[in-house]
Amino acid sequence: QLQLVESGGGLVQPGGSLRLSCTASGSPLDDYVIGWFRQAPGKENEGVSCIISSGRYKHYTDPVKGRFTISRDNAKSTVYLQINSLNADDTGLYRCAARWGPNIPLCTVVPKGQYNVFGWGTQVTVSS
Repeated sequence: QLQLVESGGGLVQPGGSLRLSCTASGSPLDDYVIGWFRQAPGKENEGVSCIISSGRYKHYTDPVKGRFTISRDNAKSTVYLQINSLNADDTGLYRCAARWGPNIPLCTVVPKGQYNVFGWGTQVTVSS
């Protein structure tokens, strides 16, 4: 059974960068589409990016486009989210999620319910 573990979060100043990792175990990662979601206190859970199993298609939502970069290394069973130019609105618990789909050509983060395996998350806090 697939399990996901996130890492790489932390406290960073506005304008700073972090690289988040999502490491899979229990099942080959290259069978799965991976999405990243975040939730801040008092706000709705928000999808930010996704990547198909081959890595050839990537999707970003408007709030993060141009600042976040998603990538994957299936040999290392890991998906990365590079987050740059951080601001206070980026604060939140970042979770990766998986949906089975080795041949899916595109991905979206809406609806969230298409993803059925979630990690526990890694906290990102942007503050001076």
